[in-house]
Amino acid sequence: MTILPLPSCSGSLLVFLPQRPAMDISPKLIMQYRYHFSVAIIGLLIIGLLSYAAPRMLTLLAYFWPLFASTAVFLLLIIIFGGVSQMGIEAHGEKTGEGLLDYVAARPEHVQDSQKHE
Repeated sequence: MTILPLPSCSGSLLVFLPQRPAMDISPKLIMQYRYHFSVAIIGLLIIGLLSYAAPRMLTLLAYFWPLFASTAVFLLLIIIFGGVSQMGIEAHGEKTGEGLLDYVAARPEHVQDSQKHE
């Protein structure tokens, strides 16, 4: 253990710091994880090069703001009208999409008539 006096005090308070052994990194340990190190270094290089070459985020927002704004308005309209139409379906007592499924599952009348005449 190393005993160090605090610099602000005149030696009346002492700090006890435990001695830690030095960390040894053996070449055997490095060779065991050489593929992990190489993948991590290559990944960091790729991310660094892409972030250097990519346009800034504000540039992208400035270019695409009309698309983002129109998409947000469209989604809000879907949510608003979707909620209104759900109330109308509940008033009729029909489950969502049941009428459409019945129409798709059944054969339309004009197709049945044309097959009878052939």
